[in-house]
Amino acid sequence: MALHVPKAPGFAQMLKEGAKHFSGLEEAVYRNIQACKELAQTTRTAYGPNGMNKMVINHLEKLFVTNDAATILRELEVQHPAAKMIVMASHMQEQEVGDGTNFVLVFAGALLELAEELLRIGLSVSEAISIFPDSGHFNVDNIRVCKILGSGISSSSVLHGMVFKKETEGDVTSVKDAKIAVYSCPFDGMITETKGTVLIKTAEELMNFSKGEENLMDAQVKAIADTGANVVVTGGKVADMALHYANKYNIMLVRLNSKWDLRRLCKTVGATALPRLTPPVLEEMGHCDSVCLSEVGDTQVVVFKHEKEDGAISTIVLRGSTDNLMDDIERAVDDAVNTFKVLTRDKRLVPGGGATEIELAKQITSYGETCPGLEQYAIKKFAEAFEAIPRALAENSGVKANEVISKLYAVHQEGNKNVGLDIEAEVPAVKDMLEAGILDTYLGKYWAIKLATNAAVTVLRVDQIIMAKPAGGPKPPSGKKDWDDDQND
Repeated sequence: MALHVPKAPGFAQMLKEGAKHFSGLEEAVYRNIQACKELAQTTRTAYGPNGMNKMVINHLEKLFVTNDAATILRELEVQHPAAKMIVMASHMQEQEVGDGTNFVLVFAGALLELAEELLRIGLSVSEAISIFPDSGHFNVDNIRVCKILGSGISSSSVLHGMVFKKETEGDVTSVKDAKIAVYSCPFDGMITETKGTVLIKTAEELMNFSKGEENLMDAQVKAIADTGANVVVTGGKVADMALHYANKYNIMLVRLNSKWDLRRLCKTVGATALPRLTPPVLEEMGHCDSVCLSEVGDTQVVVFKHEKEDGAISTIVLRGSTDNLMDDIERAVDDAVNTFKVLTRDKRLVPGGGATEIELAKQITSYGETCPGLEQYAIKKFAEAFEAIPRALAENSGVKANEVISKLYAVHQEGNKNVGLDIEAEVPAVKDMLEAGILDTYLGKYWAIKLATNAAVTVLRVDQIIMAKPAGGPKPPSGKKDWDDDQND
């Protein structure tokens, strides 16, 4: 009979074997703060225009060279539960504003670092967090990006309409004043729902059968041409016979495999995607000024172009020497488009370059001095956390951070609220951000501060970490690394 070994008394005896349990300041709170500080430190050097790039290789061995915090976090797959909370806050910033993810990380890291100082001098968690506070319409999807390898960034251009890295199917490569019929089905003869057998006894019957199929295809394509349509876009394969008749009736044929591209094109040209090869009525056809096959570098592209600038969708054609460079420029374009979206909701702007943060720090510190009791320590540390932003900008620009921050405080005490860090100067210097045109969106700053503060408070409120034993079961095969070659493409 096996000897029963009793478990140690306490919380551990209630859990399964293999479960882990941490509690208290040393084991839980400080550990969580340390993990979040490490994460913030990783992305802090990538903050600002002079931020360094990170080289990230994800689980599919795809290489990323970027200073975009959202991309770094997405590809790193952070596992620590407390650090995940900060990552979730930055993801919320990405969804809400589309930019400012690194601000959330740096600010949340600074808040936790200063909260740790308060806890170490004897304040309780509740006292440390007592200060922390608990329009238009624009579719980001309307701005498309088409990346074409070659030339340089300066060769990039903006086009009103859509660009596809495709070749035309038929002989017609250019159409002016295009009337466009869009089909989500293959450009081929209709197939019956049920299988059938045709018994052919003579060569004449065979000829008539083939002739009937050809006549049917001819009638279908002619009916489409008679509606005035001179461009056909299909979401499936193009049959050789259908291609022959499309060339006969001077119809330009474009094949798009992606249903998303098909939907966006319909939105651009004002067409309706038809599920069957039927002649479109006038309301179902789209229109644009020109459709042509063009060559950018050594890449063939089909361009659906609007001459007027009131089209629903525009495309930015990005050029670059490497894929990594173009990926990074695409992320920058995405941030810029999201900034425009934010401005359609709220037009207010605040000075950048650390000016807003220093002014907030100054005013919150002044408020803290008027508060009695222990909460004034939390208020002053909350204000001090704002210094992390201009400090990170100064360090990444290679100037002495303490000197810059003391200069900023001195200038702000004189009432110059718009003065921020001059990152172009070789020595620690400040300048008016409003005159320099360096501005941040009010909403971006508002959400970043709110989300970072909420994330920091959530981490600080955790006083126990209870990890259940991992579930059993077979482990994934580790012998063959690249078992799914398609994912690496």
